[in-house]
Amino acid sequence: MSRKEGKGPRIDIYARITDRIVAELATGVRPWMQPWHSANAIGRVTRPLRHNGLPYSGMNVLLLWSEAIARGFASPMWMTFKQALERGGAVRKGETGSMVVFASRFTKTETDSAGEEFDREIPFLKAYSVFNVAQIDGLPSHYYGHEAEPVRDSIVRIEHADRFFANTGAMIRHGGDRAYFSPATDHIQMPPFQTFRDAAAYVATLSHEATHWTSAPHRVNRDLSRYAKDRSERAREELIAELGSCFLCADLGIVPELDPRPDHASYLDSWLKVLADDKRAIFSAAAHAQRAVAFLHGLQPAASEEREAA
Repeated sequence: MSRKEGKGPRIDIYARITDRIVAELATGVRPWMQPWHSANAIGRVTRPLRHNGLPYSGMNVLLLWSEAIARGFASPMWMTFKQALERGGAVRKGETGSMVVFASRFTKTETDSAGEEFDREIPFLKAYSVFNVAQIDGLPSHYYGHEAEPVRDSIVRIEHADRFFANTGAMIRHGGDRAYFSPATDHIQMPPFQTFRDAAAYVATLSHEATHWTSAPHRVNRDLSRYAKDRSERAREELIAELGSCFLCADLGIVPELDPRPDHASYLDSWLKVLADDKRAIFSAAAHAQRAVAFLHGLQPAASEEREAA
């Protein structure tokens, strides 16, 4: 296969997914917030799950959330055609799969101007199809049990979130009427708890600011030097924080705020422009959000104990 032939399908994947998200943003809908709007989302909102119960990450979270809402799937669990067969199930005739992506790299040996050979890593994206368990018959009963998963008690859920953020060690101050992260002082500023509509809205906002907080050089080192000067860079960072908040809320079992914050409404046009100019922007934002959330999880005591045991 020639380089030109191999390039087309990869770009097509980026374009197809980005075009879908742009179409939803153009109507004022943030697709990453869709699971919490759906009457089909029975039980606790979670990330989409693989056949073995492990959660999907990054871009695939957005893809499968979007598919579940568009097609009315209540279960968060997905698997490939082959995985369904291996578990005694069968995808029903006429069902169509949903696209997920796999990102990797391959090494190519090239020659520089001096005639010296060097290896260059080239990223690539591969798409494949998965099916929701609602499209599959004959699986063991526990695969269908996710649809009836009970919602955890709200007090326990919020206490769990409070512990999570306390364990990060982030400096969180309360006061005023704005939520923001200050790189200069390395602190998160939050309005008083009682000013939020409910505890879930507070946690969703704090998750957003905590994603910004991870950007510091001694954390995940995401460059915010042009945040205040460049509208495009600001829009990209806000998109990362939006996705990070949604990923983290799903991990914590928190139903986030459904109404967009006033300061985020102004970002819709900027996000549309960024995505129109760069078909890979949403993939990059999802990857950055995933790294930020993974970093926050890594600060939890259980994660520290696992690292020491290893």
